[in-house]
Amino acid sequence: VTTAEIAHLMERMYGHHYTPQTISNMTKVMSEQVEAFRDRTLCARYACVYLDATYIALKRDTVSKEAVYIAVGIREDDSKEVLGYTIAPNESAFVWKELLEDIKSRGAEEILWFISDGLKGISDSVFSIYPASSYQTCCVHLSRTIAHKVRVSDRAEICEDFKSVYRAESLEMGQQALHSFIEKWKSKYPKVTKSLLNNSYLFTFYSFPKSIWRSIYSTNLIESFNKQIKKYSKRKEQFPNEESLERFLVSQFDQYNQRFATRCHIGFDQARAELQMMFKTN
Repeated sequence: VTTAEIAHLMERMYGHHYTPQTISNMTKVMSEQVEAFRDRTLCARYACVYLDATYIALKRDTVSKEAVYIAVGIREDDSKEVLGYTIAPNESAFVWKELLEDIKSRGAEEILWFISDGLKGISDSVFSIYPASSYQTCCVHLSRTIAHKVRVSDRAEICEDFKSVYRAESLEMGQQALHSFIEKWKSKYPKVTKSLLNNSYLFTFYSFPKSIWRSIYSTNLIESFNKQIKKYSKRKEQFPNEESLERFLVSQFDQYNQRFATRCHIGFDQARAELQMMFKTN
C-alpha cells in the first residue's frame, strides 16, 4: 500500500487529511521503534528461552516464504518477553547461533535452559554461546515425528504410548516408560526407537521443578504465539520488503511484551524459590 493510498484511506475513515509525506514520516517513527526494540538491553537472567521459527511471505526480487526466528524468554519474575528475532530464507542452526550471540551481547548472561523443536545442530549452537545451560527437545514435536514414521493404523497407539514417557510422575518412571516403549515397538519400528534412545535431550525437563514440567517439555508457548502472528500476517498476501515485515513483527512483539509484562507463566510462581536456588548453583 502506497503512502498516498494510506493517506486517502485515513481521510475516508477519520475525516482528516494527511499528506503522503506525513505518512512517510510516521513510517520512519515506526522504523525507529524497530531499531530500539532490536538494540534494547535485556535482563541478566532468564529461567528458560523458547526457540521457534515461522514462515511468512516476503518479496525480495521474487516472493517466497522466509523463516522468522523468534526467541521468547521467561524472566526471573516469571513473566514472558520476546527477546529477539531475525529473518532468513531458511531455518538453520547457524542463524540460531547468530541470534543467541545477539541476545547475549544485549545482556542476557545466564539462561538455565532452552527449549526447541530439535532442529539438527541447534543444541550445539546453544552450548557454544551458553555452555552452562541445559537443552530440552520438544516432546510434542517428537510425537509428531513418530506419527509420520509409522503406519496410520499404529499412530494413535504409539503416540499414546509415547505420552507416558514425558507425562510420568518422575524421571525414573519416565525412563521406565521409555524402556517399555522401546521393547514394545523396536521390532516393528527399529529406526523410531533407536532415534529416541540416541536423544540426549528427552528428559532434561525432569531436572526442573515439577510445577513447570508441562510448560517446558514442549514449545507450545511460542508456537501459539507464532500462530497468532501468522493469523495477522495473512491479511497481507506478502510483505513488500524486509523493513515492512520488521515493522509488523515489532508491533506484535511490543504488544506481546506489554500484555505479559506482569503475568506469571503457568506453574512458574510455584517454582520461583527452586529456580532461584538453581541460578545460585548454576
